[in-house]
Amino acid sequence: MKYFLVVTAEVISSIVFFLPRYRTFNKFKSIYLLCWGAKIGKRVVYYSGVRIFPGRNLVVGDDVSFAKGTQIYPNGGITIGSRVLIGFNALMIAGNHAIPATRSESLYNYPGSDRRPIVIEDDVWIGANCTILPGVTIGTGSVVAGGAVVTKDVPPYAIVGGVPAKIIKMRP
Repeated sequence: MKYFLVVTAEVISSIVFFLPRYRTFNKFKSIYLLCWGAKIGKRVVYYSGVRIFPGRNLVVGDDVSFAKGTQIYPNGGITIGSRVLIGFNALMIAGNHAIPATRSESLYNYPGSDRRPIVIEDDVWIGANCTILPGVTIGTGSVVAGGAVVTKDVPPYAIVGGVPAKIIKMRP
């Protein structure tokens, strides 16, 4: 029964976020997330095809834009500041499977999980196809270049890129 309810909630979420980015639908998507326990700011834009599930443990500031294909999994908690641009197909995972302590334990059924919060501060631009992993803070005014995999904290006003992401330069 639990499996059925989870899958049904995922299907409903997919339908909600498939709607186009008209203002009325954006407001509806924000209300949907509020029903899941998220805190959502004003003027948030969700392109069609965004995936945010579940909505709990999610805080989004004002004037945030989620581009098409963005996937947000806030199990460990995700906080997104104001005036943040999130590019196409960006991925934020705040929870992941834990690696067993011994070789004798199976990776498949191991019950542990690695849940750490992601914090994206104000005025950040996350480029297309970026991956943000658990436990990362991206500082105010930073830019994450397209395709980067962010595994460590990014200082304020840094431009980072690569796999794993490294500082390219600091913004003036």
